[in-house]
Amino acid sequence: MPSTPEETFRRLLDLLLAKDMTAVADLWAENGTAEFPFAEGASPKRLDGREAVRAYLAGYPDLMDVRAIPTVTVHHTLEPDTIVVEFTADGLTVSTGEPYRLRYITVITTRDGLITDYRDYWNPVAAAEAAGASSATEQVAR
Repeated sequence: MPSTPEETFRRLLDLLLAKDMTAVADLWAENGTAEFPFAEGASPKRLDGREAVRAYLAGYPDLMDVRAIPTVTVHHTLEPDTIVVEFTADGLTVSTGEPYRLRYITVITTRDGLITDYRDYWNPVAAAEAAGASSATEQVAR
C-alpha cells in the first residue's frame, strides 16, 4: 500500500498502464472525490466516492489505450498530503488506431495512501480530438 501522495500517484500510473481500472478506483478513499474543472458536455465535472470513480473508469481502456507516461514532474506543496503533478500520456485512440499525446496537471490529496481529492486539469478539446471526435467541440462520451 502506498504511503505518500507521490507513491499513490505513481501506483495509479502503473495501474493505468496495466489497464487495471478496478485497481485504479481502489486507490480512492471510500468518500474521495475526483474533479474535472474543465470538463464540458456530457463529461462529469465531479465524482463523489470510490464507486462513482469506478463506474467512470469502467471501459476506459476500450476508448483510450494508454501506452506510456513519458514525463512526470511532481511538485510538493506545503501540505504534506498534497502534491501537484504535471504529466504526459501517450497512447492510441481505440476507435481510430490514431496516436495521441495529452498533457495534464493534477492536484492530489491523500490520507493513509488513498486519494481523498483528485483535481484533473486537462484540455477538453485535445481530449475530444484524441478520442476521435469528428469536431473539436465533441466530448468523449464517458
